[in-house]
Amino acid sequence: MDPSSPVLPATILEQTALRLGCSPTDKKLAFRLDQEDELKHLRECFCIPKVKDLPSTDLSLVDGEDSCIYFAGNSLGLQPRKVKTYLDEELDKWARTGVHGHFNGERPWALADECILDLMTELVGAKRHEVALMNGLTVNLHLQMLSFFKPTPRRYKILLEARAFPSDHGEETLRTEDILAVIEKEGDSIAVILFSGVQYYTGQLFDIHRITKAGQEKGCFVGFDLAHAVGNVELHLHDWGVDFACWCSYKYLNSGAGGLAGAYIHEKHSQSIKPALIGWWGHEFKTRFLMENKLQLSEGINGFRLSNPPILLVCALQASLEVFGQATMKALRRKSVLLTGYLEYLIKHYYNEDKTNPEKPFVKIITPSRIEERGCQLTLSFSLPIKSVFKELEKRGVACDMREPNALRVAPVPLYNSFHDVHRFIETLGSAITSSKQAANNTALSGSY
Repeated sequence: MDPSSPVLPATILEQTALRLGCSPTDKKLAFRLDQEDELKHLRECFCIPKVKDLPSTDLSLVDGEDSCIYFAGNSLGLQPRKVKTYLDEELDKWARTGVHGHFNGERPWALADECILDLMTELVGAKRHEVALMNGLTVNLHLQMLSFFKPTPRRYKILLEARAFPSDHGEETLRTEDILAVIEKEGDSIAVILFSGVQYYTGQLFDIHRITKAGQEKGCFVGFDLAHAVGNVELHLHDWGVDFACWCSYKYLNSGAGGLAGAYIHEKHSQSIKPALIGWWGHEFKTRFLMENKLQLSEGINGFRLSNPPILLVCALQASLEVFGQATMKALRRKSVLLTGYLEYLIKHYYNEDKTNPEKPFVKIITPSRIEERGCQLTLSFSLPIKSVFKELEKRGVACDMREPNALRVAPVPLYNSFHDVHRFIETLGSAITSSKQAANNTALSGSY
């Protein structure tokens, strides 16, 4: 299904269940959806951890040989199977040829980042010369802000989310209309608008195109931190006219902890925006190694590169991007909408608040219900203490993410998660909630003596 389609996930789930002659909550539906999943083969491209290998698992509760329920791709993506192969290739080349690896082999070290650039530009909807793979997210964000934020007596403000990161306050989602209203009101004094593409805490997908258009109409530069958006939702940075953006690659792009980040600057700024901090790798390649005492700065984002690409990080990122290359973001997004919609459907079925039964534990979904306003992540809050629920889930082989004060971030990733994973999670959540409630009751009883 297309995210813009009027057919909602709930409708698809109910119609499919009707054809099967079962309830939408029946495990049969999960198995059928997996059978019909045109992307199910991609799961085999990743290493799925075993329950027994997770540090907090209680093997008296689960079968240690089962694959874990991994819903933490919004924090760290799983390892693509080809990572080890590619790393071994470069370690072998280094051992055998030493310095000659810089300009030889399928992945010359001096050009390694450029070898996988086309795969990355596809994911963000940009032109090749608008994207560079370099540094880490925070470094790239600083580099870009140094160049785009040039305050004047008239324009001196930066518009961004309150408590963008980190946040321990549990803020709810932001309405696009409110964001646009602030831009309209304050725009003449705003130099740079900086938003996330997908909000890390709530999972809200912002309307990048509308925010960009509104900001630029008021004369502002508009940039985005796409850490939780790249590899998660469809992006069209060039066509949307976004001025600049940056992202990490260890979440939905599965490049491993501290993986190589990416940055983008629209081609319209290739002549006018220059780096404030200059490194050797920003020099034009054709004369870079002549070592003349004269800078020939590359245009646009390539001029922001500081040093040669780290080959081992390139290997890890390449392994993942090649998996993305076997599909399209449109197809991945289509599966993601249904996968997350299935999770939402089951949560609402089993754990909606019951006003007639105040003793029944319930789960509230913080993430927007409109599919065009979210990626794959659902952020859940509980009527029970969150730490207890999280601990019980970990005991049962679930990998997800807890955020204070009372939120659980759950991300079914279309590359490697299945509909059966979602059904297993809901079953496991029921067991975890029962244990948490029992523990809370026992604590209350012991405190009454």
